[in-house]
Amino acid sequence: MHAISKIGPTASLVVFPTLCLVLYGALVVPERRSGYIIQLIGGILALGMPGLHFTGKHINEVAQASGGFFFTFTLLLLGTTGLFSVILAVRGLWSLRVPARST
Repeated sequence: MHAISKIGPTASLVVFPTLCLVLYGALVVPERRSGYIIQLIGGILALGMPGLHFTGKHINEVAQASGGFFFTFTLLLLGTTGLFSVILAVRGLWSLRVPARST
């Protein structure tokens, strides 16, 4: 059986700035349109991770490898958190809409 491959240093160049951007949207600009849009994009990316990783042809080998259950469980939790984040971001954006003026 093959073990799950280690993350290379080049992956950090994508992962850490993305996580920093999502944290910026949640902590620095909450309840603003830009914060909700950042959270929406981050939620969509998180929601796509299980689909991205589960469509590979070696998913059975990964799931049976050492740490495979933890990897699969983490992906499912990431997708669930992403879906919840998308729902909350859309709800927040919906609450910011400008009401129509009555004349």
